[in-house]
Amino acid sequence: MDDAARLWLPRPVAGEPKAGREFAVVRAVAAVALVAFPTVPLALSVALPVSLALPVGAALVAATALMTAVGGIAYARNRKVVPPVAGIQVASFDNGARHYDCFAGLVTIHDARGSVTAVHGRDAESYLAWMRNPGGRGFIEQIHVSDRILFLQAIDLLRQGNRQATIDIRLERPNVFAEGDQFIHMRCEMTALGEIDGELSILVQSSDVSEEARLRAEAVYKTRLAESANDAKTRFLAAVSHELRTPLNAILGFSDILSGEYFGKLENDRQREYVSLINQSGAHLLSVVNTMLDMSKIEAGRYELIPEPFRVADVVNACEAMLGLQAREKGVQLTSRIMRNVGEVNADQRAIQQILINLVGNAIKFTDRGGLVTIDAEVAGSDLNLIVSDTGIGIPENRLTTLGQPFVQIQNDYTRKYEGTGLGLSLVKGLVALHGGRFEIRSRAGEGTVITVTIPLDGSGIRAAGEQESVEQTMVEFPPRLKERTREKTNDKAFPETSRTDADGMNGGAGHDGSQAKTA
Repeated sequence: MDDAARLWLPRPVAGEPKAGREFAVVRAVAAVALVAFPTVPLALSVALPVSLALPVGAALVAATALMTAVGGIAYARNRKVVPPVAGIQVASFDNGARHYDCFAGLVTIHDARGSVTAVHGRDAESYLAWMRNPGGRGFIEQIHVSDRILFLQAIDLLRQGNRQATIDIRLERPNVFAEGDQFIHMRCEMTALGEIDGELSILVQSSDVSEEARLRAEAVYKTRLAESANDAKTRFLAAVSHELRTPLNAILGFSDILSGEYFGKLENDRQREYVSLINQSGAHLLSVVNTMLDMSKIEAGRYELIPEPFRVADVVNACEAMLGLQAREKGVQLTSRIMRNVGEVNADQRAIQQILINLVGNAIKFTDRGGLVTIDAEVAGSDLNLIVSDTGIGIPENRLTTLGQPFVQIQNDYTRKYEGTGLGLSLVKGLVALHGGRFEIRSRAGEGTVITVTIPLDGSGIRAAGEQESVEQTMVEFPPRLKERTREKTNDKAFPETSRTDADGMNGGAGHDGSQAKTA
């Protein structure tokens, strides 16, 4: 009977207890079936014909015996108990070891070779229900092959004098019927207890950290997905930007030719207005495309600065020349004040000019008619301070933290009428960070805004192209939209001109003493 049962019972796993109880269940079911085979058909023949009672009774006995055998074997497997092994103390009797039974998880005592000499722990029974017997080398043999070296290395460290060690390992679940993963993630807290009977003794407290391992693996997977999506987005922006530049250049070129009337006069002013609108829209779209290209460069760490000595006054004058007309058309006064000790700075001249253009352009855009925009340049120690202040609508104090994020504009009843993509300050922050400088902003709603950019005079903070990964990842507008060419309806209501005293206060003490003042 036992030989026949071995043919259809699962093969035992190495280290499992012998399946004696399963064979006992099979033998008991077979004995009962032998008695029932003649008895049940005989009983059924009282109510049924003999030709029908014999097959029905035999089938009923066979089906019942098979179901009983399967249920009995399953129950025996679920109630499996690890038998005691010589040398293993499953229950502790001495006063010192009795406290180990209060520890959470599975607590095992190992010798200097890693063999288990005693098993304790508050949750020992639940762990031993699915583990093979950990006695002797049984614990090590259940560890995943690639993790055994970690366990042995930790024991070696304790043998060399370390007091404690912590490792994460995977233990195999031998029961093929068990649900879940094949391996259980365990965290082992190992402590050297000292020498007992002349040999080092090690206490290992193991706890199940499978959920933590699952969350960690899920975080790694989602991080890879995010990085892949970010790379795909960067490649998409670069590809689309390059594809858009070619038709945009054609639109700008032909609209310039039409507006210049090189091949014949336009018939009326409406045609000239439409051609001008086409040119303005194409120029605006081209600036957005250039923004995306430079955003891709900064994110990839390939935006290269070219530092060179240049006069700060030249950059300020160029900014005034470019934005002076826009300020006059809106009725805003644009002034600059350069301290006498401000000379040359070692930086990327094009980038510094872009910083000023963006800051001054924003200041003019958000300042109503009759307001004042001021550019100050001063030297503070080894740094250059560029200060752009205005008397515009200002920014609420609780929204300053979000200012400068890509595509973020401070929306309220005053700013909804102003156009823009919200990338200007992102560009400024990125370029300032590449120079190793600082960006500071102070503002009050309804009073104005002061933005201070600080960069080293000698260019010592400029990062090399390979070091730009640490720069804040921001989407920038480069080159910026210098001015809004669309006609705005001006408000006839005049505002009193702001006094120099207020401007000086907003500029944080940058006064006229020792400065060169000009008005656009």
